[in-house]
Amino acid sequence: MWTIIMWIVIGALAGWIASKFMGKDAQMGAIANIASGIIGALLVSFLVSLIPGVELEVGKGNWFVTLIAAIIGAAIVIWIVSAVMGRRGTKV
Repeated sequence: MWTIIMWIVIGALAGWIASKFMGKDAQMGAIANIASGIIGALLVSFLVSLIPGVELEVGKGNWFVTLIAAIIGAAIVIWIVSAVMGRRGTKV
């Protein structure tokens, strides 16, 4: 149970920091911050696992590494969503 609560807290914090950094804070709510933080942490963990010999244990007791990975991943997720949504709104 505590693991789920910690994922939500770290996801919310990471998503909020990333949205501030990306200039999207006014457009995102709490749920979007949490989702982008959690998805971002998982994304970065997956991408790092593709590098041979490098291991990133997201969520395994090292909350600082998890938070940094989640912030970087959330920024990537926000950038991808912004790029996709921006293309939809543009009419040629």
